[in-house]
Amino acid sequence: MQRPSTTLRLRHNHRILVAALVMLSVLGATGSLTAAAQPSPHLVTTWSASPQARWESDFVLPAGVPEALHNHTIRQPLRVSIGGERLRIVLSNAYGERPLPIADASVAISAGRDAILPGSARSVTFGGRRRATIPPGAPLVSDPVDLPVEPLSMLAVTLHVPEPTPINTFHWDARRTSYIAPGQQVRENHLDEARTTTTRVLLSAVLVEAPKARGAVVAVGDSITDGNGATTDANARWPDFLAERLAPRDVAVINAGISGARLLTDGMGENALARLRRDVLAPPGVTTAVVLIGINDISWPGTAFAPYSSRPTLAELTAGYTQLVERAHTHGIRVVGATLPPFKGALEGSPLDDYYSADKNRLRREINQWLRESEVFDAVVDLDRVLRDPAKPERLRPEFDSGDHLHPGDEGNRAIAETFTEQALFGEQPTTQ
Repeated sequence: MQRPSTTLRLRHNHRILVAALVMLSVLGATGSLTAAAQPSPHLVTTWSASPQARWESDFVLPAGVPEALHNHTIRQPLRVSIGGERLRIVLSNAYGERPLPIADASVAISAGRDAILPGSARSVTFGGRRRATIPPGAPLVSDPVDLPVEPLSMLAVTLHVPEPTPINTFHWDARRTSYIAPGQQVRENHLDEARTTTTRVLLSAVLVEAPKARGAVVAVGDSITDGNGATTDANARWPDFLAERLAPRDVAVINAGISGARLLTDGMGENALARLRRDVLAPPGVTTAVVLIGINDISWPGTAFAPYSSRPTLAELTAGYTQLVERAHTHGIRVVGATLPPFKGALEGSPLDDYYSADKNRLRREINQWLRESEVFDAVVDLDRVLRDPAKPERLRPEFDSGDHLHPGDEGNRAIAETFTEQALFGEQPTTQ
């Protein structure tokens, strides 16, 4: 007896809802709908650099970033993946222990090196003001900036840090030259007395208003994804090549690789499970995550990177992968796994020439077999098969090797990007490529 009246009530409510939507549409067309009630623009992350904590000077690798800035201008060129009519920048003080002041900021069309296209600079504001303070541990999202951006175009974000400020948050391996100059030069077409760095300082993301965008693919990984071995300033990392393929399809590609990153353990960045929310679940627009990580979990223990650490077991690693996928799935994100490429001879002749061993390679092969067979991921792409030398399958193919026998070079990165088919990235059924 209750069902007919419930159905009628639902139909009545539906008619009211339709009428309200029509009225809102009319009001919007006549300009009577307030800005606060208008639908928010479709924001998509078009570029990213995962924040890291700056390590101490006794670490095996130099940080490559000043310990502090004081009255300095930082100009950071970058290439977006998809474009949009307006953009926002995101800064990060994720690992800072004190508030970080920004006196001024701009975004402009890059004209190469430290130069910007004359007349293209736009002021960046935060809550309507040029000056802003980033609290410890927090990000800072800008107001929308009226600067139309074409797909795959080069921008330059420029910041002025006025006060003595420790730099505890950075991204180590940017594969892009940035510029640090004295004084306030935010809107100058060229920077005077600039020195260079290949790290990212404070800048962590660029968002665009892109109503036609189909979403974003985020690449989660270590130095292979971050681009170690790729030519600097050449957009030659494998996510860069994938961005070139997908931009015409209105799909963004963002890089959440961190050189030295591991799945389970902190090192040159937080472990993948700890940073998953920030780097994968939170960025606007992410629909697919590609996961290529684990070789450092296998190979760091016992080296100068982690001399007192123990190597994880296969069960521990597979549990970590499974948890990563489960968490992404709770946010509706498709997850594509990638097998670990061969690495015999890795870093020979360096202080890390014990990075490879037969036992470590055995564990890599066990992980790859699990990836191929487990069906935990929505799709698996076999990069081991693509990159290995047919004559010496424990090594990278010579034409894909950057020279250190661990990281692919530019052509290897291109081959990786071409392996990720649209079926793997966007298909509804699990596939193995």
